[in-house]
Amino acid sequence: MKLTRLQLKNFRLHNDTICEFSEHLNFIAGGNGQGKTTILEAIYYLCTTKSMGGASDYEAVTFERENFDIKGLFTELTENEVRVFYDNSIKKKHLFIDNKQFHRASRIIGMFPVVTLTQSDHAITLGSPSDRRKFIDSVISQASKTYLKDLIDFNKILRQRSLLLNQIKETNNKQLFSQLDAWTENLINRGTEIVKHRFEFFSRFNDYLNTAYNKIMQGSEKPEIVYTFLESTEPNKIEELYRNRLDELRDAELRRTTNLVGPHRDDFHFLINGFELKKYGSQGQHKTFQIALRFGEFFYLKDALSKTPMFLLDDVFGELDTFRAMQISSYLGEVGQAFITMTDFTKYDFLNRSELDRIFKVEQGIVKTNV
Repeated sequence: MKLTRLQLKNFRLHNDTICEFSEHLNFIAGGNGQGKTTILEAIYYLCTTKSMGGASDYEAVTFERENFDIKGLFTELTENEVRVFYDNSIKKKHLFIDNKQFHRASRIIGMFPVVTLTQSDHAITLGSPSDRRKFIDSVISQASKTYLKDLIDFNKILRQRSLLLNQIKETNNKQLFSQLDAWTENLINRGTEIVKHRFEFFSRFNDYLNTAYNKIMQGSEKPEIVYTFLESTEPNKIEELYRNRLDELRDAELRRTTNLVGPHRDDFHFLINGFELKKYGSQGQHKTFQIALRFGEFFYLKDALSKTPMFLLDDVFGELDTFRAMQISSYLGEVGQAFITMTDFTKYDFLNRSELDRIFKVEQGIVKTNV
């Protein structure tokens, strides 16, 4: 899958921008606050209908304008025009694919897969368990519509069950316990499916992670992701373990009015040569692991979906040593099309480039090509 054309109207600094992209590497250079990352954000919007940095839609509208409009032309075996239009006056976003409106954003997840490599990826290895869950869920959700539906359903069940726990504590109404039992059963059913998906994912993804890490570090270190659910690594015991633990914590959940156990509290352990990365890893190992996760994600999604994802790299070369930067630059040759932002293109003579690549210079929302 390639993105050949992008049009932005009233999107942050870009009043009316059109980019014609190379099918290979697209280098987007510009100073801070000039609008280069906005181009990546627009591509991410087309693939997910959401902001890459988690900002609200109204923040992306150009100052003193009422809406933004993003259009992109994707090509694979066929062409698809994707459009995201946001109207600030009614606080509503519209998604169109080939002029047909889609009313549920979840419909697009996986249709136009996207992988991002940004400086904020440090949270995946250094941050909280929720940061790691967010990463894992985003990868599996793009590869599996079933997982995405299970995740959406599970989160709805969590909210309903939490409300019911609160209601029981406030009213002491014993008749509500039968409702709690029903929601608990739903929780176990959906949660068990999510955990099984995660076990299956890691059984495959570790190979992709290893390959990516070795491309960067030339086989000197072995990365691994270890996942256990309630101290178990056996998928066939998930439902029984989950049910037993919920029985054990029933009183505690009623007292604290919260869901204390399940895949929403999972953590994933990142290891280098058998040692936990978060405790013992150097800054360079953390950065390499983060980059390997994204390259692994790219090739995993490519194989799982038989589609080539969009690959967005936001100002990552500036914080790498020359060795890692050169290895990553070389690795990008296996990706195909990618979109890479940087503040000063002249500093990166070591980058592997070809005549088929394209350079964009962005200044105050104005884009010039092959400068």
